[in-house]
Amino acid sequence: MAERAETIAAIATAQGLGGVAVVRVSGEDAFQVARTLTRKEPKAGRVVFSRFFFNGKEVDEGLLLSFKAPHSFTGEDVVEFQCHGGSVTPRRILDAAIAAGARLARRGEFTERAFLNGKMTFEQAEALLNLINAKTEKAADSALADMVDSSGGARAAVIRKLYDAALKISSELEHSLDVDESDLSEEFFDSLAAQARSLDLALSAEIKRLREKRILRDGASVVLLGPPNAGKSSLMNALLGESRAIVSEMAGTTRDSIEAWIDIDGWPIRLIDTAGIRHEGADFGAIEAEGVRRSEALAKSADVVIDFGGGSQDDERVIAICAKCDLKRGSGLNVSAFTGEGIASLRREIVFRLERITDKAGDGAEVSTEKNLAALERARSILSEADFSLADAVLLGNIMRRICATLGEALGVEYSEDLLDSLFSRFCVGK
Repeated sequence: MAERAETIAAIATAQGLGGVAVVRVSGEDAFQVARTLTRKEPKAGRVVFSRFFFNGKEVDEGLLLSFKAPHSFTGEDVVEFQCHGGSVTPRRILDAAIAAGARLARRGEFTERAFLNGKMTFEQAEALLNLINAKTEKAADSALADMVDSSGGARAAVIRKLYDAALKISSELEHSLDVDESDLSEEFFDSLAAQARSLDLALSAEIKRLREKRILRDGASVVLLGPPNAGKSSLMNALLGESRAIVSEMAGTTRDSIEAWIDIDGWPIRLIDTAGIRHEGADFGAIEAEGVRRSEALAKSADVVIDFGGGSQDDERVIAICAKCDLKRGSGLNVSAFTGEGIASLRREIVFRLERITDKAGDGAEVSTEKNLAALERARSILSEADFSLADAVLLGNIMRRICATLGEALGVEYSEDLLDSLFSRFCVGK
């Protein structure tokens, strides 16, 4: 691929003020770029002090790090210029690298090259993205564990075990078709049913684990929902421990949703304060009507809803609370943002609901964790069609073959161009 032969460059550190910035260059001309900028010969595996030049004048001084292929992050020749931070100096170094023959890297292109050059697995690249984006220690630990698993082996081993269990049932059914079905005993189908139940439990456990990983990666949305002046903004501030939302005795202060991230026992939470909802006899203005519409939409898609107005008892996502219990107690969880009563209990209840929703169906996505999750959910759905009490070896054999095919796809996934793009485009430029 011609594009992979090109030398790429980007600022690898976050934008903004800082003491040090890093400009990374990778590709077969990386060392030549370093010679041009430093007027020195790069020394692989060494860190050297150097001045950096552009258009014949010195623009900064700092450290030059050089890595010879394949002993680098990307598996290619790599040089890194550690220069002073800020916005001007790193941009000058990058412009100098591009003038010397590199081109600006695409989002995630360094990590993509590391994958394509065999320096990391697809699963490790996905875990690296999750580690960079982690918002809590629990999320970071989960991502790091996947990164350390150098071959994606732990994840693959679980699916391999599930596949082998399904294959065993399928094989016994295939062998049974060589004899007259009337000769198959009730004990034979009872044994297969017991194996199928074990497979179902194992599938359920792995599905729950992957759903929890998805919440740790993406965060869980927790929506505060209820009528105007119910205390939603006060409760949000109490949960955050800071005055994030405006609090007023005037009803309808919040016209649009307000969001903030919070860590509750290691779970990354996107806490959302919504506009107050009025129904009966409400005379909405256009702005308030739009706020109510958005509030209802957020509640519908939320992982957990903290309901201030007597929420549905049939929705396991809903935590019904009685806010302002310092003034008047009521049904549901009694909470007071003013005295702090019930705040700790509410935090525990949020975690409890999150642990429960990992048992619920997921929505699927494009990267490998989600592909594995989707495959396991399909396999479990197919398994639910199997009724071993019917003692129909042909029907059961077809069902088990479909399960084996589904789990086999997860084990032998091929990385299409679309799949690669869906992952690496989520990285920042410079990674």
